[in-house]
Amino acid sequence: MTITETHFAGQGAALSPAESQLAFRAVLDALARPGLPAQLPVSQESAVPSVLLPLLALADLGTGVCLLGTEGFPERHWAGVLSTATSAPRVPLEQARLVGATGPISAQEIRRLRRGSPLAPEDGALLAVAVAGLAGGSSRWWLTGPGVPGRRGVSPLGVPDEFLAARADAVAGYPAGIDVLLVAPDGGLLGLPRTTTIDEERN
Repeated sequence: MTITETHFAGQGAALSPAESQLAFRAVLDALARPGLPAQLPVSQESAVPSVLLPLLALADLGTGVCLLGTEGFPERHWAGVLSTATSAPRVPLEQARLVGATGPISAQEIRRLRRGSPLAPEDGALLAVAVAGLAGGSSRWWLTGPGVPGRRGVSPLGVPDEFLAARADAVAGYPAGIDVLLVAPDGGLLGLPRTTTIDEERN
């Protein structure tokens, strides 16, 4: 753990009330307007990965959280920081209402996310996935559905293989399903709610 991480863990990594409101608003905007970029309140002094900001803003002691890491990323450290800052319980992936993926998430992991039920769709997971950028990807996604006038094209960079197929499976039982946030390192945010249909066009 670096000196910066140690300091941040001691502070609990809690967002200020203003930062929390900005992050919460960005999440709402991103999910209400699929494919239109929103902006999380990223601080130059903060060591917290931007993908964790939605979880820090939304989690509380009644919200199960799961953090998925990659080799070389201090997953356990940040999971502890998240729990300390929000009092949210750390739970297995299948039970989590909030899930953060700091690196590529597999199709199998996406299919394991809780989806709620037709009578309780609000129990479906919100997944925040770290991506390399919100533009510049090798394929074009065409989004349609509520919040999208006509259709909207996006090309996120660094999205895991088989992501779209696994997401399609996870939202097939609408209104049950999952909601997704794609988060760039600079705090740029794209929302993919379960109501959005995505058609892929390879370049």
